[in-house]
Amino acid sequence: MISSKRGLPIIDAETGFFWTSGKTGELQILRCSDCNHWQHPPLPSCPRCHGDNLVPQKTSGQGKVATFTINYEPWYPGMAVPFSFAAIELDEQPELYVFSNVLCPVEQVHIGMRVSVVFEQHEDVFLPLFQPVDVLMENANE
Repeated sequence: MISSKRGLPIIDAETGFFWTSGKTGELQILRCSDCNHWQHPPLPSCPRCHGDNLVPQKTSGQGKVATFTINYEPWYPGMAVPFSFAAIELDEQPELYVFSNVLCPVEQVHIGMRVSVVFEQHEDVFLPLFQPVDVLMENANE
């Protein structure tokens, strides 16, 4: 966990599925039922085919760090620094990004790093965070 001090998103009809899907341990992203294009952040219509048949679907929760920054200033009072903030490109589709934190020492984060989603619960919100895949493999072997 990075910090219990976080600004939480508002759960509404358009994004609620995303912020609560971690309850079942699944990262859900909108996918067009007409052309199968994944879309994040949520939009009312598909940017590829312009259809409006977007539905939340489970993803693998796997991806790689496409780019990142290291922040040395807290976004909120009491937030632990430094922390990494990364564009995670999900395996489901090129350029399908989720912006989040990578849970490892900041000096270990690098472009191309394989990561997997984990969730941090705050009230009814399950924040998708990412940790290096090798950390998951080490934990599985213990």
